[in-house]
This record gives sequence, structure tokens and C-alpha cells, in this order.
Amino acid sequence: MKNCLLFAAVLFSFVTHAQVPFDDFEGNGNITSWFGDDCGINTSLSNPHINAENTSATVLEYNDIGGQYANVRFDAASNFDLTQNNAFSIKIYVPSSGITGNQNNQVSLKLQDGTLPQPWTTQTEIIKPLVLDQWQDIVFDFENDAYLNLDAGSPVPIQRTDLNRVLIQVNGENNNDLVVAYIDDVTHFYNNPYPNDPVYDNLVWSDEFDVDGALDNTKWHHQFLLPNGNSWYNGEIQHYTSRIDNSYVSNGIMYLVAKEETYTSQGVTKDYTSARLNSKFAFTYGRVEIRAKLPFGVGTWPAMWMLGQNIIETGAYWTTQGFGTTNWPACGEIDIMEHWGHNQNYVQSAMHTPSSFGATVNHGGQTIPTVSTEFHIYTVDWFPDRMVFKVDGVTHYVYEPDVQNLDTWPFIANQYILLNTAILPSIVGTGFTESAMEVDYVRVYQESTMSVDEFDANNMISLYPNPVKDALSIQTLSPIKKLQIVDLKGRLIKEKDFSTNLNNQLHYDITFLNEGLYVVEVTFENGTTATQKFIKE
Repeated sequence: MKNCLLFAAVLFSFVTHAQVPFDDFEGNGNITSWFGDDCGINTSLSNPHINAENTSATVLEYNDIGGQYANVRFDAASNFDLTQNNAFSIKIYVPSSGITGNQNNQVSLKLQDGTLPQPWTTQTEIIKPLVLDQWQDIVFDFENDAYLNLDAGSPVPIQRTDLNRVLIQVNGENNNDLVVAYIDDVTHFYNNPYPNDPVYDNLVWSDEFDVDGALDNTKWHHQFLLPNGNSWYNGEIQHYTSRIDNSYVSNGIMYLVAKEETYTSQGVTKDYTSARLNSKFAFTYGRVEIRAKLPFGVGTWPAMWMLGQNIIETGAYWTTQGFGTTNWPACGEIDIMEHWGHNQNYVQSAMHTPSSFGATVNHGGQTIPTVSTEFHIYTVDWFPDRMVFKVDGVTHYVYEPDVQNLDTWPFIANQYILLNTAILPSIVGTGFTESAMEVDYVRVYQESTMSVDEFDANNMISLYPNPVKDALSIQTLSPIKKLQIVDLKGRLIKEKDFSTNLNNQLHYDITFLNEGLYVVEVTFENGTTATQKFIKE
């Protein structure tokens, strides 16, 4: 409890621009609207189970006296931004002597829009199991945990901005059984389930498309040879070309244009042309970030994706350079973004491996209403154990196979980037003439290099989210004595001394910083220092 109290105090003093709800039930919280539905509630009960797991003097008592829909709840001062703080945590103790019936021992945390006459219609919920007769720390992560939407048509929680009410319910609803529970240290925070992940903050390759005209041929290869001498895969009906008509740069934007036109190449005549670009850069692990606007049209199939540098494929850049040793799908394929014109506002990410390829089961996506009218940022974070796909920072798919071998995870070697728009037969008769994928930039980030000693020390802290806009979460493995933020020239920007043994997590308001790259330097109570870089957006 004490660590959570310190975390809450730091949160209260550092994050003043957007108050984050928390309550330790000892007068340090900012939640003032606790209420019980069909449930008795006491927000200042003497803790009946003080022990090493929770030394708090007072807790909230939850007393379901048989109400069919019993729960306790509070309303926040403003709607939750789950992209900044994705999780809620509570401490809870449920004595076996205080329950009746045979309900599952569980606790639910539900989010709703409390401004509506029927707020439950907006509900999204996470359910976690309970162990009786002991204090438990339980985290409800609305970005990474399995959730239930009452309305199946509701967006994923992380995309929602209409939620401002929290409900806590023990042992479910639609029953009249009795439940007594004790709740403490309710906190809204950013949960990072992977605190030891590498931070991909070092830009290692990019094309900003700054020079008008043809593409930079030191960075891109036009792949246009028909792989079987007659056509491309998947029944596609286009020719890819290296002409400036199909790919060019103008005013800082690269245009990859699909066109209706009769065009003959390699002795084959087709009625549509487009472009397929291979990056002349390959890498292992990192973040790919592409800002783009997608084409319109039923039958168009734009994609941003990656293939193993070792692929054997006619006309592929790395094959022509002597790297081709492995056929598809053993080389691995990472589909950062695919879009089909017949499903206008839906984008998908997918993985193709020997264990699942073609009509792969490994995919996920999201709806973007302005996918072809506005620019969006498409991202994949390639970690040694998983792939995380996002649009504008919102995760829609994570590929993390339980068993990782060359069948499920051939992603242990270099991959390269491809951009293309294929044409499918369904385009015929639609009146399509041309449409472009517009790309503002393509960027690859990797982890900054450091010495072994630096790595060992710096493993004592982790920062998230990174990049960050408003509140930087700092997690430590040792009590902090001093925290400093410096710029890359070593100039001190901000310093904070701590008189208490602070550990676990704190949120630091960094809205005062300009956009750029900064360093957090932490001095621990034992005199050891550690540093981590972060990007302020």
C-alpha cells in the first residue's frame, strides 16, 4: 500500500494538467463520488486484514446485501484517455466467510459513459479471478487484456473517448448472493506489460521524400519482372513499372499511382499499371513507421509490408544481390497494412509463416473512417518475441505465438520494406481511372547502442509510453533519490529531489518540453545512476 501511496502522491504533484483518478482511502486521493448500487459502501472502514501485503489503516468496504446488480462506482472529472493511461489497478480482499451461493469468485471492472440515462449501454468490462482470504493486486488493462463490450459494435476500448465512469463488481450480477469485500488503492495509470522491451528511438533509415521527381534510387528498387513470365500472384491483373507515371515525388509526398491504361511489357499486355517498391535497406528488429493516405476504388489493394531479405523471387532487389536462399513463406512476411477497396475504411495487418500463410489465421485490423482522405501513421514494432501493429498509436493486432520456432517465427533475420498497390479483377467495370497511395515518409527506428555496463545499470528503470506526449511513466527497481531530465547537449532541463524511498512507478508531467529527444537520469538511494532516452512528441 505504501508504494501505491507514494505513487499517488507523485502523480498528484506532477500531473496537474489532467487529474488522474486515484484513492487510497486515507485522505490522499481525488475520487469524491463513490456510490453503491444495491450495495452498502463505507469509504473509511478500519482495515480488518492488516498484513504485509496491505498495511493501510483504512479501506473501502463493499457490502453486497443481496442486490441483483450490486456494484460500487465513481465518476471521473473528465473522460478517460486510454491511449495515455490504459489500466486501472485495485487491491482487494474477499473473505470466504462473507460470501454465499456458488458464483465464480471474480471481480469485474467496468467502464461506462456516466452522462447517459442508460450508461450500461456503453459498457466495456474486464473480469479477473479472485483468490479468497488474501489481499490481491489486480490490474485491468484495457489495451492488452481480454475485454467484453456490452454492445458488440462498440470500438475497442483503447479507441474510445466517451468513458468516464468506473464500476467495480464482485462475483457477477443477476444473482442475489451476499458478498463482503474490502478494496484499497484504486489507481488509473499506464500499464506496460513488457517493461524490459528495447526502446526503438534511434532513426537508422528513412525517406522523407524531399526531392521532387523520380524516387531516390539509392533507397528504392522498382520490382516489375513478372514472377511466372505472365502475371503476378493472387490473380492480380496489373503490370508494375519503373516509370515516373506510376511513382514519383512532389512537394514532399511520394505518389504510388495505380492507373487504368493499356501497357505492354515483357511481351504481355495488361490494362492496368502500378508500382512495387523494394527498400535497399534490410534490418532485424525495430520499428517501421509510415505516414500515408490510401487510394480509393473497388479492386485496389494497397499494401505496406516486409519480406525476408533471403527470399527467392524474380526481380526482387535482394535476390538480384545474391541473398536469395529461401522460398516464401519460409522467409517470413510481415504485412504492416493491407487495404481492399471493397471494404473502404478497414485496414488489416497479418503474418505469413510456414505454420500459417495465404489465407492466414494470424491477422487483425481496425476501422479508420478517413483512411483515403487523411494521412495516418501505420506502425509495426518488431520485438524478438512478438509483432505489434498500430494505426496512429492504437494497437489492433499483436502476433506472439506461444511456440516460437522457424515454422511460427522465422523473424530472426533481416527483412526489407515493400510498398505497392495491386489490382484485382473486381476493378473491371467500376469506372476506375487512377488513384494514388500518398506517402509522407518511411522511417525505421532501432535501439540505441550502449555498453554492457550501461545496459546493466539502465535495466533498473523503464520508461513508457515512448514516444510520449503528456505524462511519462517511470518504473524503477530501486528507491529514487533524484531525477533529472537533460537534453542531448547535457543541459539540465528539470530536476527533482526525493526525501522518501520512492519506487515502483511515477508519472512525470512533460508537457513543458518541446518536441525532441531527451534523457532521464535517475540517481538511486545507493548512489547508482541510470539513464534512458525518450522522445517527446
